[in-house]
Amino acid sequence: MAEELDTWRERALAVGCASLVDAMMRTHGHRATLPALASPTPERALFGPVVTMQFLPTRDDLPAKDGAPVKDRGFGDVFAEAVRDAPPGTVLVMSSGGYPDVSHAGGVKLSRAQRHQLAGVLVDGQLRDFAELAAMDFATWCRGEAVRWGGDSVMPAAANVTVEVAGVTIVPGDYVYVDSAGGVVIPAASLEAVLAEAETIVRDDEGYQRKIESGDMT
Repeated sequence: MAEELDTWRERALAVGCASLVDAMMRTHGHRATLPALASPTPERALFGPVVTMQFLPTRDDLPAKDGAPVKDRGFGDVFAEAVRDAPPGTVLVMSSGGYPDVSHAGGVKLSRAQRHQLAGVLVDGQLRDFAELAAMDFATWCRGEAVRWGGDSVMPAAANVTVEVAGVTIVPGDYVYVDSAGGVVIPAASLEAVLAEAETIVRDDEGYQRKIESGDMT
């Protein structure tokens, strides 16, 4: 699995975001494109299979499955559940809980991602501590940097459930690609087809460019 994931990552990086988006549009009819996001290390593209953390607006009496209040389940508890069976190279996706403009985590909380060898995190909200995140060995993409704690607005509520990010449905097991241009969400069952179609798009574009340069096309 690790070698296969490395090969898929190399192929995704080689074609880039725009070609992957075009390939998804040819393969599926649903919305799959993510907008350009912020990163403490924008040169690091992010690719990998998804695990999720669902955030909800903070509420002090919402019961969890075991009867304990959701608010008493800390970030670490939900994170541990999300990554329990995740192989190295996985991407943690965190939904906004309706508050994309507040902090959902920071350097200390997300240092767990490095310990679990995640490829990175995609957050539909803001993050604190960009300088700390830049020093870690994973890619981080989010809505921007925050300085204020956001726990009075949002709380981690569930792991590995379907979430919405920027108007796109993301299911655990999907693959995401994000770079400075934007991002795309690819269903696992379609990954090979989308990568192959993206490679065809790149070859066709290169052929058109050669024809334009040679004067064969106007």
